[in-house]
Amino acid sequence: MNIVGIESSCDETSVAIISDGKLVSNLIASQDFHTQYGGVVPELSSRAHLQIVSPLFKQSLKEAGLEIADIDVVAATAGPGLIGALLVGFSFAKGLAYSLNVPFIPVNHIEGHIFSGFLMKEKPEFPFLGVVISGGHTLLLLVKSELEIYKLGSTIDDAAGEAFDKVAKMLGLGYPGGPKIQQYAIEAEPSEIRFPVARTKSEFDFSFSGLKTSVLRYLQENFPDNNIPEKEKRKVAKAFQDAVVKALSKRAEKALKRFDVKSISVVGGVAANSGVKDGFSMLAKKYGKTLVIPSLEYCGDNGAMIALRGKQLFEAGKKFGFETNAFPALPHNHFLQSDV
Repeated sequence: MNIVGIESSCDETSVAIISDGKLVSNLIASQDFHTQYGGVVPELSSRAHLQIVSPLFKQSLKEAGLEIADIDVVAATAGPGLIGALLVGFSFAKGLAYSLNVPFIPVNHIEGHIFSGFLMKEKPEFPFLGVVISGGHTLLLLVKSELEIYKLGSTIDDAAGEAFDKVAKMLGLGYPGGPKIQQYAIEAEPSEIRFPVARTKSEFDFSFSGLKTSVLRYLQENFPDNNIPEKEKRKVAKAFQDAVVKALSKRAEKALKRFDVKSISVVGGVAANSGVKDGFSMLAKKYGKTLVIPSLEYCGDNGAMIALRGKQLFEAGKKFGFETNAFPALPHNHFLQSDV
């Protein structure tokens, strides 16, 4: 069985193919031009997706050694994401499936991330604690099976990835902020700077808005002219990153004490951060759990995770008609809100 996965929720266009259970192609076209604007420009993102999705699909077929007639299932991101960007990949995939008369599987982008650890050689083992950390989402999940996902907590304001970008902007490091903050944190000298970890009403929820404000106030008080020495930027970056890691691992540890899980899976773009990896490595070791973090290629947005999630849903017998819309963004929401 050959399954195509198409991802276009933000600023990466990606097409992947899983053939007989093996990933045989995963092409990603990143829109690096957004750096000059300090963030993703939705209209420009949509146009870039339009230009690249078709040639990327053809190249993916070539890389996999397949013909278009060999495709058995087509999966595509159905949200959440930028509306215009989503529609490009979603519409292309739906049209492709319709023309070939094969099943079309709309995939929740976050569900793709949740199961991206299964693209690795060492896979998560059910039940596992899922930690999704990206530019738009921060989630703590109890994943009991491919179709049984319980949301324990989420961010009540900003996502961790967004906080990285905003703090990087405060420090004049540019966009995207995650890699820059990480590099500056690695190069930082020991410092007494400490930023607070917010308290929330729910023990499993996150909050990063106050952390951003704390960084801003520190910079305004100590560098009112906004002339921040590179040495100080590194110290602030390290203190900020440490606070984020502490917030994430603190909630995860509470979940580990409450629920009996066999492994921990940390996914999403921020999962590639070295500080996050170190923090969760220590946590996994402390509780004797297997830790699975996807490789860099699968931490960011990619078609492989969409193809994989499409495969899971198809094999579970989920069926969707061509009238399925990309919006609302959760066409087959498996997040269960009941008590666990």
